[in-house]
Amino acid sequence: MTKSNARTGGQILIDQLVAQGVERVTCVPGESYLAALDALHDSPIDVVICRAEGGAAMMAEAYGKLTGKPGICFVTRGPGSTNAAHGVHIAMQDSTPMILFVGQVDTGMREREAFQELDYKAVFGTMAKWAVEIDRPDRIPELVARAFRVALQGRPGPVVISLPENMLTETAAVADAPKVEPAATWPAPSDLDRLGAMLASAKAPIVVLGGSAWTAEAAQGIARFAERFDLPVTTSFRRASLFDADHTHYAGDLGIGPSPQLKARITGADVILLIGGRMSEMPSSSYTLLDIPVPSQKLIHVHPGSEELGRVYQPALAIQATPAAFAAAVETMKPAAAPAWKGEAAKAHSDYLAWTEKPRELPGHFQYGQVVTWLRDRLPKDAIVCNGAGNYAGWLHRHHRFHSFAAQLAPTSGSMGYGVPAAVMAKRHHPDRVVVAFAGDGCFLMNGQEFATAVQYDAPLIVVVIDNAQYGTIRMHQERDYPGRVVGTQLKNPDFALYAKAFGGHGERVERTEDFAPAFERALASGKPAILHCLVDQRALSVGKDFAPQQA
Repeated sequence: MTKSNARTGGQILIDQLVAQGVERVTCVPGESYLAALDALHDSPIDVVICRAEGGAAMMAEAYGKLTGKPGICFVTRGPGSTNAAHGVHIAMQDSTPMILFVGQVDTGMREREAFQELDYKAVFGTMAKWAVEIDRPDRIPELVARAFRVALQGRPGPVVISLPENMLTETAAVADAPKVEPAATWPAPSDLDRLGAMLASAKAPIVVLGGSAWTAEAAQGIARFAERFDLPVTTSFRRASLFDADHTHYAGDLGIGPSPQLKARITGADVILLIGGRMSEMPSSSYTLLDIPVPSQKLIHVHPGSEELGRVYQPALAIQATPAAFAAAVETMKPAAAPAWKGEAAKAHSDYLAWTEKPRELPGHFQYGQVVTWLRDRLPKDAIVCNGAGNYAGWLHRHHRFHSFAAQLAPTSGSMGYGVPAAVMAKRHHPDRVVVAFAGDGCFLMNGQEFATAVQYDAPLIVVVIDNAQYGTIRMHQERDYPGRVVGTQLKNPDFALYAKAFGGHGERVERTEDFAPAFERALASGKPAILHCLVDQRALSVGKDFAPQQA
């Protein structure tokens, strides 16, 4: 339905979100967009009130990962927008569709450095796919519809829209824009012919899955494709839920510190089929696995954005297509004969199981690796596991096994503070699924206040705080490059279990490995948002190596 009677800019804006099928927005309120907030009052959109703009933007980004639709976030001008920049940067590097609406000063005050005034095109110009200011209410339908297309088409990503305060209160008679149906890019028949020919002549091919714009159906389609061709499949950094870890063709996670066997498979491959991803710094082991600009392996690169094809690596075959379109197009492809590499997928999966099965012994009473493997066996197959950035995530990435599509929410950009906001959104969107967030002590306190949001919305997630009283990743780098010279990395932390109780949640302190399982079961049974405060020895800095403690 379209509306052409005079409405305020705020009403027009919210009507566009409804027309585009938006079901949920996150926000921290601000006086700069009061007219839009007022219009939300009478809309069917669920408004999630957050405690800081960084958390609000990360929740919106997590929604984009969960659904493939743009996550929507509203923040106020100036410091509100710069706080939200964390989420925008994650959405850009993670290729996540997202739209950030930012309040702006009255148009009559621009260029005076009015209260909290910023030039959002300049601030977000290198961080977003598009940044625009709407200065007339009659242009809202046009520009919001365009924003949805920009966020979704090609390589998905964030859009930032500036909303001058007076524009939102001015009126206009304008029709709503129709719901955007993003254009999909499909492989050409000749692309599929060349793909078949390259696989037919291959001796040691491997598939790498990454990026965004996936669907559950696409992931299943690629699994069937891999089965028909007996191809080993690996997932890139923090994209592990694109392929079931129990599948006999899964070769593991090509993230930070991949197994030597997996690295050898990549460097020894003669054909790499890269679907959706970019093979950026982390999955490429700092750009060492593939030569630049021309890889020694024959690279078949499938990506929805033409600008990414040949941007870093010059492929032998470039296919501009969304993962969903590519998966549908190869659904009927079959090898002409028994593959020359037959049996290699099973070997790769066996290597993966051996690499991830048993964690090493750590110093101290709390064996974090054993806790992760216990959760690996305890959690439901569709549990959603979230994390931010820090060495604590290494144990999770190595030893946990993902089985369901969109079950992993983590920033490929390496942004700290992501796990808790992402978990809040996951539990809000999927209230019937178990949601667990992992966070280091430093990572948690960057957005831990969103635990209050979980309590407010009765979202019983479980946060596992891994506390080693330091910024562990940086400490590890210090010990590697400047051994014994510890500075700027030591932390004095609160009792995170009491923190949870202070907000009205469930909290427990866990100091020994054997105490974790019963504490987790009590947290789950409590029906409340919960924090398990787990104390880890300071020497356990890395999933691969211990470091001797030093005095700061």
